[in-house]
Amino acid sequence: QVQLVESGGGLVQGGGSLRLSCAASGRNVGSTAMAWFRQAPGKGREFVGTISWSGSLTEYVGSVKGRFTISRDNAKNMVYLQMNSLKPEDTAVYYCAARIGGTSTLSSEYRYWGRGTQVTVSS
Repeated sequence: QVQLVESGGGLVQGGGSLRLSCAASGRNVGSTAMAWFRQAPGKGREFVGTISWSGSLTEYVGSVKGRFTISRDNAKNMVYLQMNSLKPEDTAVYYCAARIGGTSTLSSEYRYWGRGTQVTVSS
């Protein structure tokens, strides 16, 4: 069992930055791949990025490449999403997710989810 709690969302102007955090706890945290997904109003859940347990492998959706960076601190059981050059189309609820094993871009392959944190980017 893995519990996830996101924080760091808020309102920011276009071009600004935010850093989201995800605190993980539970028995299997040490063997999890982590990911961030987002869901805008009226849209489905979208993959944003993922990171392997070791941190050596990351993958991003094309729309955020070069702007967003995922990192993790396994000593603190934390995962981060640094978001730079934010755009109004980045407005969404951002979810942290975890799965035992390797990375995946598919939400259906993630068993553990946080409750989300709202990110709003004004134009």
